[in-house]
Amino acid sequence: MTQPTIRSVAVVGAGVIGRSWIRVFARAGCETRVYDPDREQLALALDWARESAEEDEALGFIGSGAAAAEGRVIRRCDTLNQALSGAGWVQESGPETLAVKQRIFAELDAAAGPDTILASSTSAHGMSRIADGLAGSHRCIVAHPVNPPHVIPVVEVLPGEGTDPAVLATTLAFLESVGQSPVQMNRYLPGFLLNRLQAALIREAVFLYGTGAASAEAIDIVVREGLGLRWALLGPFGTGHTNADGGAGEYYRRYGDSYRDLWADLASDPDLSDRVIDGIHAETEAMHGSDATAALCAWRDRMVRRIRALKDDDPLP
Repeated sequence: MTQPTIRSVAVVGAGVIGRSWIRVFARAGCETRVYDPDREQLALALDWARESAEEDEALGFIGSGAAAAEGRVIRRCDTLNQALSGAGWVQESGPETLAVKQRIFAELDAAAGPDTILASSTSAHGMSRIADGLAGSHRCIVAHPVNPPHVIPVVEVLPGEGTDPAVLATTLAFLESVGQSPVQMNRYLPGFLLNRLQAALIREAVFLYGTGAASAEAIDIVVREGLGLRWALLGPFGTGHTNADGGAGEYYRRYGDSYRDLWADLASDPDLSDRVIDGIHAETEAMHGSDATAALCAWRDRMVRRIRALKDDDPLP
């Protein structure tokens, strides 16, 4: 990992996303100040970050002594001003409500230094609306991670209408320097990129289950042992590129009519009634156990790290 291009950061909001950002920045060696108005939540997040790093070290995902090194750069802050003092980057991860985001960003803009970049983890709102009317809207930007960001590196970066192009360039470089994989969006769309792609697949999965075409387990197996294995290595266009000797152009021309027929048949409004939700829950619980969610998440995180390590050892041509 390269040295972080911004050395002092503030994490504002220490819930599930915020606590994972702590690991991202501390692991990269940034002085990481953490603030949450809920002191109990702040304490829980700091304990989680320490325990998570220690577990990663025990499993060999980070080197010997790395957990202690992370701990040395994490700072608990009891006030917002304390967190923002000297920070070059702020990662806001507060509640996903536009009015709340706007209030938080007004506070950040008033308290942060003039050159500090203000980034939001929002998954739902464009920065043009969050920073509307702010004097410092030029230094505000969306940096939406995939949960949990210390395990999954993609970050969707979306400037607002008033965001300075230099802030966008600095954001992309900084996120890459702390080990993330930033992708730039050219315009705002609800759900951004990842959630729109995810929603399209889930819509069809719910339709297939709700109409009795297949069980929940069958649908999961098709993704887990089929599509997911390819998509862990290549995206939809990269996969198409490998499905024909002549590449993506040949593939989409050859199968274009088939795709058009399938798209015309896809359900536009699948049933997501209590009946369907309860059936999905019961069958998924039968697959994984009624008390297995935490263990399943931990297994998922370990496997994602191992897949990433394999990809690093044998990088994309």
